Amino acid sequence: MAKASSKTPVKTEKKKVTPKKATASPDQIVKACQISLAALATLDIEHSLQSEINWCLGSYQNDGNPIGLFQMAERSLVVFKEEQVKKTKGITAKLVGDIEKALKSR
Repeated sequence: MAKASSKTPVKTEKKKVTPKKATASPDQIVKACQISLAALATLDIEHSLQSEINWCLGSYQNDGNPIGLFQMAERSLVVFKEEQVKKTKGITAKLVGDIEKALKSR
């Protein structure tokens, strides 16, 4: 008679694959700030905010730290929402949505 194997089969657990969160590249916040800067310049409003966005874009090119860009995008989003309530021409829902999407990518 043959001996039965003394080892019991080991169940291997399958790892659950979790979908990765869609993280945006830093280019998305840069693009949002550039679009914000262009929109502010077109409307000829918030000149101090325009200069700060411009400074942050230059700073980001030098150090690669996007913190300032996120802050400027938040500030410009507030301005655009106020202008959107006033029904200012040129402030579209897409513009506001793009900035909000870039801010969620933190």
